[in-house]
Amino acid sequence: MSLHPTLQSYADAWTHSVDAISEMVQPLAETEWNRRTPCPGWSVRDVVSHVIGLDCELLGDPRPIHSLPRDLFHVGNEHQRYMEMQVDVRRHHTAPEMTSELEYTVIRRNRQMRNENREPGATVRGPLGTEITLEHAYRMRAFDVWVHEQDLRTALGRPGNLDSPGAHVTRDFLLDALPKVVAKGADAPRSSAVVFDVHGPVEFLRTVRVDIQGRGTLETAPALGPVASLTLDWETYVRLACGRVTPEAVADRVKTDGDQELAEAILRNFAVTP
Repeated sequence: MSLHPTLQSYADAWTHSVDAISEMVQPLAETEWNRRTPCPGWSVRDVVSHVIGLDCELLGDPRPIHSLPRDLFHVGNEHQRYMEMQVDVRRHHTAPEMTSELEYTVIRRNRQMRNENREPGATVRGPLGTEITLEHAYRMRAFDVWVHEQDLRTALGRPGNLDSPGAHVTRDFLLDALPKVVAKGADAPRSSAVVFDVHGPVEFLRTVRVDIQGRGTLETAPALGPVASLTLDWETYVRLACGRVTPEAVADRVKTDGDQELAEAILRNFAVTP
């Protein structure tokens, strides 16, 4: 049984990224697992623990019974507490334990995907006990694992794969959130347009139009006379959208034109990951 075509592209992107992660962490010395990543509060070990934990949940494994410490500064809401559980329970695991569990989890997930016969619209368990579609689960895993691959690359000084299959899944995922960033987060004027020009390994030009009701929509056609425009490279776009850097930290990599106050509001609200 082969995967539904809608799911296959996400499965391929996940496989590409998780294999890259496995290759990166396999030779690491014990101390290197403690390196800080751009993901707030998480080390290399923590990021890999998160990847393992969420894929175990998709496999149907029970969540760990574990009490979180009360002094985790980066945990501030229920979603973050949910995600932290799979991480904290592995904080004292050794390098061999981590690589062995990652390898075993990848083998199990690959077997699960080979045998997958459900339709993309089938419902599965999501975070915090929610129900989501199988397509959404696959898409989220492809996005999440690619972003964490980049976290690990930054921490380990191993740049690459900025144009891999996972990068294109991430582009589409982040673009879906852009109208809300502009129209709701930044409160862009009604009947206005904002242009985003992104260059680098993944290139795109998109316009967010805000209608008379204040709703934002995404268009591929460039706007004439936009109220504001932002030009930046793909890596910076991802790091901002995923909350890995502040706008101030990458001010030299973002060019803004037009309404500067609006452009600054957009950048302040750019992060869309929980």
